[in-house]
Amino acid sequence: MINIQRSFKEEKKAGKLYLVPTPIGNMQDMTLRALETLRSVDVVASEDTRNTQKLLNHFEIKVAQESFHEHNSFEKIPKILDFILSGKSVAQVSDAGMPSISDPGHDLVVEAIRRNIDVIALPGASAGITALIASGLVPQPHIFYGFLPRKKGEQKKFLEMKRSYPETQIFYESPYRVAETLENILQVYGDRQVTLVRELTKIYEEYRRGKISEILSSLKEQPIKGECLIIVSGFSGEVEIEGAEETSPLEAVARLVEEGIKPNVAIKQIAKERNLVRQELYAQYHDL
Repeated sequence: MINIQRSFKEEKKAGKLYLVPTPIGNMQDMTLRALETLRSVDVVASEDTRNTQKLLNHFEIKVAQESFHEHNSFEKIPKILDFILSGKSVAQVSDAGMPSISDPGHDLVVEAIRRNIDVIALPGASAGITALIASGLVPQPHIFYGFLPRKKGEQKKFLEMKRSYPETQIFYESPYRVAETLENILQVYGDRQVTLVRELTKIYEEYRRGKISEILSSLKEQPIKGECLIIVSGFSGEVEIEGAEETSPLEAVARLVEEGIKPNVAIKQIAKERNLVRQELYAQYHDL
C-alpha cells in the first residue's frame, strides 16, 4: 500500500518526528532551522545525552532529552512513537552529522511511517558529502558505505565485491586502522587515486590527496589523529595491482584463495586483471 506524507499541508492530531542534523565539528554549522526545531519540540531523542547537552547549552536551548541509542532502541521506539501519537513532537539527533546513518534512527523512521507519523528530515552537516566535494575526485556518481568490516578477511572480501564499481566510494575509518585499511584497498583495488580527510570542519582539518601508495608513505612519516574519511576513485577499467608483475597468475590465484576467496572467483578475477583466457587459467590451476 502506498504511503503519502504531506508534511505541512495537512493538520494531524499526532505530533511529528524531526530528524535534525548536528555539527560534525564546527558549532557554527548548526542551521537556523535546526535550532528553531530543537527549541520547539517537546523532547530530543539523543544518541548520547551528554554530548547533545553540550550542544543545547552552547545555543542556550532548554528542552528535555530521551536517551536513544543502539543498546536501548528496542524498548524506546514504542515509547517515543506513543509520545508522538499523543500530540507531542520529537527531534532525533545523533552525536554528529545526519541521524539514521550510524544510529538506530532508521528503525525509528520505519516504525513511524508504519504508524502514519510524519517524518521530517532537515538538511545539514554530512561528513561524507562535505569531504567528497573537496576531495578532487569525481563527485558523481558516488557510493557511501560508512565503516568497513574490521576483520581483515571480511574487509578484503567486501572490497572484492566492490572493486569494479565505477562510482567514487566513501568510507569512514578510525585513525588507528586507516593505514591497514588503505593497505587492503591497495591490494584489492590497485594503486588508485584517493583522498584521506581528517578532523573535518575542525582546526586541524586536513586533506591528503594522491595515490594510495603515496598516502601510505605519508602516514609513515606523519601519522594522523582524529576521525577520518577515505574517498577512493572508482574503477576506470585499468588495474594497477601492486606486485602483479612479480607473481605468476597461479601464484596470484593462490594468494586470493588464501585470503578466503573461492578458487573459481579468484581465477576469474586474475584472468580479467591480466587479460588471460579464464578457461586456460582454470585448467592450469586444477592441473587438467
